[in-house]
Amino acid sequence: MESATEISKPKIGFFEKYLTLWVILCMGIGILIGQFVPIVPEVLGRLEYAQQNIPIAILIWIMIFPMMMKIDFASIKQVGRHPLGIVVSSGTSWLIKPFLMFGLAFLFFRIIYADYISPELAQDYIIGAVLLGAAPCTAMVFVWSNLSRGDPAHTLVQVSVNDLLILVLFVPIVSLLLGVNNVNIPWDTLFFSIVLFVVIPLVAGIATRALIIKKKGLDFFTKKFLPKFDTITPIGLLLTLVIIFSFQGSVILANPLHVLMISVPLILQNVITASLAFALCLLLRQPYKIAAPAALIGASDFFELSVAVAIALFGAASPVVLVTTVGVLTEVPVMLLLVKLITKTEKWFPKDFDIKETDKSPQK
Repeated sequence: MESATEISKPKIGFFEKYLTLWVILCMGIGILIGQFVPIVPEVLGRLEYAQQNIPIAILIWIMIFPMMMKIDFASIKQVGRHPLGIVVSSGTSWLIKPFLMFGLAFLFFRIIYADYISPELAQDYIIGAVLLGAAPCTAMVFVWSNLSRGDPAHTLVQVSVNDLLILVLFVPIVSLLLGVNNVNIPWDTLFFSIVLFVVIPLVAGIATRALIIKKKGLDFFTKKFLPKFDTITPIGLLLTLVIIFSFQGSVILANPLHVLMISVPLILQNVITASLAFALCLLLRQPYKIAAPAALIGASDFFELSVAVAIALFGAASPVVLVTTVGVLTEVPVMLLLVKLITKTEKWFPKDFDIKETDKSPQK
């Protein structure tokens, strides 16, 4: 993935471009391992501490840590440059998206799919959808913003704001929505997951960023140090998916069409959230370079966190985890489609509303 400070022209990496293909391959490999080498998931399943699967926790840290190093909280001082864009993006991400995801999940899993899914399985799928929709993405949005020619400085500010909001909003929103679904989750378990998969990698990322920049400079950090993780992060994601699908093999083989059924409300949530945020920016006459990332940030999901929390709460073999991993499967093609549609609307914005002097990120 690209550094947020080095966005120069719209492009997407080879891994990100074909992420859906890699997920499908990992699904197949994981299912084969689970069916023909069952000792592997059995052994991995026993490697737990405090309800956390140790191998998966390590791999998720490998995924999350590099994205946390890209965050520069000093950029938050730029929040006043386009406050309405921040309000729209944060509002859709936290006040609309989680509740929309819950509503769509309930509609499809409880009503539309009622003849095909048992009530128990429907409840598990709703839980997974809630976990997936309760936090906006903090990594791939740099790519989506870049591809849509969004303002990189605004994107960095919004991602930094969201990382702070996750610390205070994720737990109560998830607890509220799961409570409505008659699922009571101890707050201490949710808080522990946030500490483990957000606070710790965030602090480590901030410390690493500060140390490297102090010793080697910002140019070395963005051009030499961050790129070292461009290969490590995908490897962590792919290995995580293989392990998860090795646990999920029996569930998928017993319900092969459920992957497709699960994807429908997830895709609708992405599209509706992006459309709403973009329409609000257009109504409020925000610049295109603000409207594009605002819509895309609100629509994408922090699937790394949702997968980690689902495993911590319900175990890697739970149908809840399947929903969060389907989110990985659908996100890239859906977001690429949204990027393509959004870039076609740039002409809707008057030229005199273009942003001035925002081709570079804020000074660090």
